[in-house]
Amino acid sequence: MNDDADFVEFWCVQVGTRAVPGSPLLGLAGLCLGQTARRLGRLSDEALALAESPAARAEAEPTDVDGRAVDGYDDVWSFLHLWLPRPEP
Repeated sequence: MNDDADFVEFWCVQVGTRAVPGSPLLGLAGLCLGQTARRLGRLSDEALALAESPAARAEAEPTDVDGRAVDGYDDVWSFLHLWLPRPEP
């Protein structure tokens, strides 16, 4: 299962970092990361940062990134329980 997560994250990051502004691939990459968080229950720090970036861009300028990125980031927050405080070390 770990190989599956690494594979999906790798390609989401590749697509999300290489797509040009306005490309529907940006929203798709964010949405796929949300589904990965839902299915596998984790994301790497790189994938988490990528999920956040297009979502913020979509909220600021919907012609830059479509709203699927926001939906994906909402899933990331929900399924990774990011609204909960982090435990003290």
